[in-house]
Amino acid sequence: MTDRRQFLKGGALACASALAPSAAAQPPAPAGPRPARSPKARMTLTYKPFTTSLRHVFTIATSSRTTTPGMLTEIAYDGVVGYGEASMPPYLGETQESCAAFLAKVDLSRHSNPFELETILADIDRIAPGNPAAKAAVDIALHDLVGKLMNQPWYNIWGYNPAKTPYTSFTIGIDTPDVVRQKVREAAEYKVLKVKLGRENDHEMIETIRSVTDKPLTADANQGWKDRQKALDEIVWLKERNVQFVEQPFSKEAPLEDFAWLTERSPLPIMADEMCQRLSDVRRLYGAVSGINIKLMKSTGMREAHKMLVLARSLGMKVMLGCMVETSCAISAASHLSPMVEWADLDGALLISNDPFVGTTVVDGKVTVTDRPGLGVALRA
Repeated sequence: MTDRRQFLKGGALACASALAPSAAAQPPAPAGPRPARSPKARMTLTYKPFTTSLRHVFTIATSSRTTTPGMLTEIAYDGVVGYGEASMPPYLGETQESCAAFLAKVDLSRHSNPFELETILADIDRIAPGNPAAKAAVDIALHDLVGKLMNQPWYNIWGYNPAKTPYTSFTIGIDTPDVVRQKVREAAEYKVLKVKLGRENDHEMIETIRSVTDKPLTADANQGWKDRQKALDEIVWLKERNVQFVEQPFSKEAPLEDFAWLTERSPLPIMADEMCQRLSDVRRLYGAVSGINIKLMKSTGMREAHKMLVLARSLGMKVMLGCMVETSCAISAASHLSPMVEWADLDGALLISNDPFVGTTVVDGKVTVTDRPGLGVALRA
């Protein structure tokens, strides 16, 4: 594509084009299909490491960090480019090195038709077990490419109404009371706050936030609670303080019976996060939890995340759409699913200071997608 700038230069992204801050400000996507493609066109994958820098130290029950390693991808096809991303928090086990090693095995030139998403992505999934974020980096770029070739945003392709996107929560990590109060004040725009729990200062975290605001909260224990009776007592206490639901109270290795026991007695929904990775987990968790938290970096990308969403809804389970610390590329990809979920936690790009993309934004606390084709992202000017 003649007007596309160099993808990365010196570890920083150069400009291509910029999107306005809300869908309402965007020109409508041009109507009609793109011109016919060359029969000799083939897809090519390129990738380069990228590290996101957090605005604040990010602390959960099990770890703290100031950066998150990632990988940015491009898939080019006959002059059109799709963008993708892998985000790899260290506690999940993937690294830039493991991601690069996996992506080096991906040969998209074998596939002449980029629209064959099921075939292409199933082939990539079979290259090696695991590596969900690396696989997501290809999946997201391929969806962006196909959406651009179809000249439609993915919410249109899936038939979802962009006006029904939810409010996103804004995450308050575990910290000192002074820093927590500062973070809450900085998040004044957001209608819902997500609070990281799972350490000995859970009550202090909640009470500190309640000293600043009475807006609804969600709680993420990040596998930090050990005893199910104590967990139930905590949840009863949280409900009295306007908490809406609790994510992953116990270790992902804990018996399902513990989750089922808690879910049956809990006054709040219990959502599975770390224990819900891919499609096969949804039915396994049915009956043990109230719902699931879908993340593209766990599910291997948009293709499987969409299948998880459809299955969970068919089983009557609640669905939350979450993220890692990600750029606006992966956040925009997830946002196209968001009109169909009860809750969204898509603040990953808001937590970083070096986002190389523009795309989905948050307007008055609401997830707001663009009407540009594909994911609706562009490199930042």
